[in-house]
Amino acid sequence: MTTNKSESKVKVLIVDDDNDVLNLLENWLTKENYSVKRAESGTEALNLVGIYAPDLVITDLYMEGMDGMTLLTELHNDNPLLPVIMLSGQAQIPDAIKAMHLGTSAFLTKPINQNEFLETVKKVSPNIDKSILNEFSKSIIYKSKAMSDIIEMASLVADNDVSVFISGSTGTGKEVIAKAIHEASSRRDKRFIAINCGAIPEQLLESELFGHEKGAFTGANLKHEGLFQAANGGTIFLDEVGDMPLALQVKLLRVLQDFEVRPVGSTKTYPIDVRLISATHKNLENAVEKGEFREDLYYRLKVVPLDIPNLTDRQDDIPALVEHFLNAFSKSNAQDKKKFSPDAMKYLCSMPWPGNVRQLINVVDLCATLSKTKNIPLSLVKKAVHDDPVHMQTLKEAKQAFEKGYLLSVLRITHGHVANAAKIAGRNRTEFYKLLNQYDIEPARFRDKKNTEKETS
Repeated sequence: MTTNKSESKVKVLIVDDDNDVLNLLENWLTKENYSVKRAESGTEALNLVGIYAPDLVITDLYMEGMDGMTLLTELHNDNPLLPVIMLSGQAQIPDAIKAMHLGTSAFLTKPINQNEFLETVKKVSPNIDKSILNEFSKSIIYKSKAMSDIIEMASLVADNDVSVFISGSTGTGKEVIAKAIHEASSRRDKRFIAINCGAIPEQLLESELFGHEKGAFTGANLKHEGLFQAANGGTIFLDEVGDMPLALQVKLLRVLQDFEVRPVGSTKTYPIDVRLISATHKNLENAVEKGEFREDLYYRLKVVPLDIPNLTDRQDDIPALVEHFLNAFSKSNAQDKKKFSPDAMKYLCSMPWPGNVRQLINVVDLCATLSKTKNIPLSLVKKAVHDDPVHMQTLKEAKQAFEKGYLLSVLRITHGHVANAAKIAGRNRTEFYKLLNQYDIEPARFRDKKNTEKETS
């Protein structure tokens, strides 16, 4: 073992009602340059946590009074990111599984092997890797304290498999944060799959998430792999999870508990290994109180909460964001880069931005498109902000967005087979083709190369 020589010692709290175990572990840890405090009960440990602020807690499972499971729950109620190693003299698999579900970082059985113990401590000890922060800087533009705090928290959890729950108003960049967490994790070489739970009809969402068997419903002529299976080994991002129907929430909870999915129409289950990140612009606590969202699922999703601030609350970031968007516009349109005049930039930084970063992108792109000079004037910015439609969708716009999302979903689950898709939609093929043409959707891109079935009238 090599000695831990970090500039500031990692603070470890060990909890056990056996003094011999405390002495042994304290001896091993101090020799490796860890700072150590000890407690003989769960209650004593909770009292010490507020004073000592440990970086890591190591606790026995079976103790008099408060046991290790209860201590783990209490610790994570206050700090869900605090690493906890659980020790047990009775190697019971159900105990290990329960501890892992509650968020323990590792589970070791007694008698404890010194090398294994120290390697585990080293592995789970918190350490913000600068390279991880650099990964976030590649995709997220920020300078403000508000965003720095978010990125630091995201960096801490990036390489763990805990569920992350991202809240924030529409347009704040929740999916960008989710993608950055994936790219900074050990799962970066596997797929990142995002799905908007509010954009897909209830009857299709289950099939999209979990897949279906051939013949599971009318029009299901081919077996369809769900997104959880498609994301195996990687990350799945459930955007607007607050819009998920209650019946489907039960099935999602079961998937998260059992780490397996059962496609629609199947009696078989398939193991999955995915990292789950979810997001919503809704207040899910209110939804739980109203019975619109399951409380058990809410707490299962919200292991690590990240609340993305509105652009108004991170105005220090606006100049850097504007510069980034101008660079992107210049590259994608093969044009010389433009810039905002000082008074135009000042105006941009003073705006309330109800549409957040998404609205800022629209305004920058519009100004870069319309400006006849290299320096974008204030007058054009004011016109672009005034013309930008940051308001509720019209009924027509909402209907069109729903129809397009629905068409994409039925084509995806039928692998581009128009006859089957039309049957599911309750339309004849002629009407269905008209809808596809209306939204410029090409069914061929949904077809498997192996299954280029010819459709007959």
